[in-house]
Amino acid sequence: MSERREPLRFAHLQLRNWKNFAACDVSIADRVFLVGPNAAGKSNFLDAFRFLRDLATPGGGFQEAVRRRSGVSAIRCLAARRFPDIEIRAVVQEREGSSRWEYELGFNQDHRRPRIAKERVVRDGRTLLQRPSASDTDDPDQLTQTHIEQVNVNRAFRELATFFESIRYLHIVPQLVREPDRSVGRVDDPFGGDFLEQIAKTLERTRTARLRRIRDALCVAVPQLAEIELWRDERGTPHVRGKYLHWRPQGAWQTEEQFSDGTLRLMGLLWVAMESGGPLLLEEPELSLHPEIVRFLPQMFARVQRRTGRQIILSTHSPDLLRDDGIGLDEVLLLRPGEEGTEVSPAAAFQDVRDLLEGGLTLADAVIPKTRPDRAEQLTLFGEH
Repeated sequence: MSERREPLRFAHLQLRNWKNFAACDVSIADRVFLVGPNAAGKSNFLDAFRFLRDLATPGGGFQEAVRRRSGVSAIRCLAARRFPDIEIRAVVQEREGSSRWEYELGFNQDHRRPRIAKERVVRDGRTLLQRPSASDTDDPDQLTQTHIEQVNVNRAFRELATFFESIRYLHIVPQLVREPDRSVGRVDDPFGGDFLEQIAKTLERTRTARLRRIRDALCVAVPQLAEIELWRDERGTPHVRGKYLHWRPQGAWQTEEQFSDGTLRLMGLLWVAMESGGPLLLEEPELSLHPEIVRFLPQMFARVQRRTGRQIILSTHSPDLLRDDGIGLDEVLLLRPGEEGTEVSPAAAFQDVRDLLEGGLTLADAVIPKTRPDRAEQLTLFGEH
């Protein structure tokens, strides 16, 4: 019998000239809460992981990953000096095991086409790939593709490519879920365009079990909800419908078109929480949810991790989310904009945060004030002459 392998996880991330970040060098915990003011770069930090996923995903690759982000000039940090390379370095390792990977990619632009400046793969201290190589020198067009995306050359580090491909980003947009033609042309849409198609394609037994668990959880947030099921209309389009109890003896059925934004967002969170897979990236999961529900999301994520071993990295503005006593200082990364780009630091790096916690304050009380705009009260003057 083969030995069971521990799941891989991100352990460290370095960024140079990536969007908001002129320089970033941080450790990544199993559960990460990104906290910072608007436009500090929380979404762009998450996008570094999405970029690695796009490199390794079929139909993606280096050129497509850059194109989706509107080109090298749109990716390069505004604080960068003249034409420096954009660099990403990720350290990936087993949660309990000894296997350790390093992937480093640097790129720039040559004649308006993205071009690789360097690509390096290291496993357990042994270099498996170092580019540019002699072959790249003989044929410079090879530097328009990474090796991580090419199955004919990535055999020695395909495990790492598969890990990158397993990354999942989710930010449910309820309006997309409700669109009648929502799934046309969309596959694994992180914004929910094909969310109901994904439910419909799941094996019936698995789907029924998951929807039952979602119903039990949703009943806490939506007390009138009695049943939830997959339903297809006369065109065969999948819908999720719920049975609500009220004055009618048999209750009434409503489809996702009548669901609240919070119900749809919570459904998406609960569905993906039951999936196994690679790192899960979540954008402000508290949106549209009642504060009393938000307070228990960290505990739900912790249970998901115990069951699946899945790494969870999320952005948030919510004090309610950060009031969970189980959140460690090493799990919170604080983003603070500056003249030379956004700085990223673990909450543990701030002595005043540690002092406030020792004084009995919550993590939210200690961290959120550091993200508050200096003159937020000026908004009250809007409309005055």
